[in-house]
Amino acid sequence: MEKVVILSTGDELTTGKIADTNAQWLADRCVSLGLEVAGTLVVGDHRDRITWAWERAFELGDLVVCTGGLGPTVDDLTTETVAALLGEELRFDEASAQRIRSFFERIGRTMSQNNLRQAQFPASAVILDNPLGTAPGYRVTCERDVVPLGGAPTRATRHLVVMPGVPREMKPMFDGQVAPWIRGLRDPGEVSVVRTFQTFGMSESALDEAVSAIIAPGEARIGFRASFPQISAKLLVRGRPEEAERRADELAGRMREALGPVVFGEGETNMETETGRALRARGATVAVAESCSGGLVGHRLTEVPGCSAYFLADYVCYSNAAKIDVLGVSRDTIERHGAVSEETAREMAQGARRRSGADVAVATTGIAGPDGGTAERPVGTVCFALAADGVLVSRRHQLWGTRDWVKLLTSQLALDWVRRWALGLPVLDSGFRK
Repeated sequence: MEKVVILSTGDELTTGKIADTNAQWLADRCVSLGLEVAGTLVVGDHRDRITWAWERAFELGDLVVCTGGLGPTVDDLTTETVAALLGEELRFDEASAQRIRSFFERIGRTMSQNNLRQAQFPASAVILDNPLGTAPGYRVTCERDVVPLGGAPTRATRHLVVMPGVPREMKPMFDGQVAPWIRGLRDPGEVSVVRTFQTFGMSESALDEAVSAIIAPGEARIGFRASFPQISAKLLVRGRPEEAERRADELAGRMREALGPVVFGEGETNMETETGRALRARGATVAVAESCSGGLVGHRLTEVPGCSAYFLADYVCYSNAAKIDVLGVSRDTIERHGAVSEETAREMAQGARRRSGADVAVATTGIAGPDGGTAERPVGTVCFALAADGVLVSRRHQLWGTRDWVKLLTSQLALDWVRRWALGLPVLDSGFRK
């Protein structure tokens, strides 16, 4: 098994009502397993289009991973279409049906009989449990006559996996049941070793340039994935187990040295998790003072389980009066320098630290837009400050994008400042442009 095709079904995807985040997530996971993503396909809830997509997918890949179309309604056509393609009858699985009934009993709702459509599977399917929803997934291995792209007709083994389209149900199903199965199908004498670096402060092109200077194309496969506001740099090495691990460790060491503090974490992580980890390691507490970010910095800190060990308070002071009354910002400071100024940000940070008793406090104040900008302070102007024992730093940044982007980027930069302080790194040397 070398090539995978990712297939997503649903009118909500083809009409633009929601984005196909499943395909992006699955592609990243499949690459980590050493598979080449030969293509992604998205089709609506129409039997002929779904059939066409499956046939094309069988031509392109050894494995087809499909999400969507497993619901109980008449427009959920994936299983019926797959069974027809395989030339198999649908079978009713009583164990799955009982789990569906039990699911509705647990949540105290009456089950519609059409939910039992979700207990039907192609005859040869191996069922994948779904503890978080009513739609089980399944996998099938089959032999098919295919015409590979640019090749001659041939008889080939194809593997297919079908999972629900709800991300919170699909992701644990893939990681817990599908990924181990894929690993078991591959040559046990050859492994794929992945090292993932989460970065903030360098553009994707700058990262590519830095990594290309230290790792030759033949040494490893390097990939970048921008997931605003962070960028993942992924290193993949294939080979015999011990040799692949050794080479991956060596190349990962080169990347750490070349990228330095721009790497804020390794593996599947984010800035709030790494900031919390750094605060725990230092035994320090944090408070936040927010204006333009509207509580987003505090929200992200509380997304991490156990954050009560280090997160004390978040003062969301949007108006000037709140900055003065709650945080003790001087009225004179605001009148002389403006609410969006380094001077005001510094007093906000000091006030948050004083009121909460935290070891460190970070503050944000700015213009998120789309209105409110001036020639002196255009939309996207954000001032940051950090206060701790013997430390009081501030900086003005000119951020970009829509209102939600400005707010998210503001929260990322504020968290990075706290992380850097907790690790003993220079707060202002993040490399992020002013």
